Amino acid sequence: MRESIAELLGDNPIIAAVKDDEGLQKVIDSSCNIVFVLYGDLCNIANIVHKIKQAGKYAFVHVDLLEGTSSKEIVVDFVKSTTGADGIISTKTPMIKAANAKGLYTVHRFFLIDSMSFHNISKQVAASNPDCIEVLPGCMPKVLSRVRETVHVPMIAGGLAYDKEDVVTALRAGAVAISSTRPDVWDNI
Repeated sequence: MRESIAELLGDNPIIAAVKDDEGLQKVIDSSCNIVFVLYGDLCNIANIVHKIKQAGKYAFVHVDLLEGTSSKEIVVDFVKSTTGADGIISTKTPMIKAANAKGLYTVHRFFLIDSMSFHNISKQVAASNPDCIEVLPGCMPKVLSRVRETVHVPMIAGGLAYDKEDVVTALRAGAVAISSTRPDVWDNI
């Protein structure tokens, strides 16, 4: 049986999210075990993932942001067969389901912008059955607590974490981890 995402995190609940080559170089030297890849295209994604894997880290590709692909499930096959990524991130239920079927780790990302998006999470999680969800923005402790009470899969707080206080607040609200593109947050715990 494979490890859970919480187990992959080990002692560091920070997930490094990289959005460019500069961030990729910085993440290699960080203490983060999991890296969310928020950029790339068909031509360079395998190389990006290779660098992360070579550093002994787990790579999760945000397939919705992968340039040169469509929103069809075939992109999951491409990521699995050509990159060696450990998992995917997506806002789309069909992508999560396709990745589950391929044995990849899955993170279903949700943007909570209003009460309708909040009330829709349970239904989408039931349909997609992800390993984990990511809630953005992740700096809303009351909302994170409510999501944690409603959805019974591990939750990552994503976005707008600027310092240790933001990280601690999200973890206290029920997140198992936070994801951030800020290198100064990556080694903050």
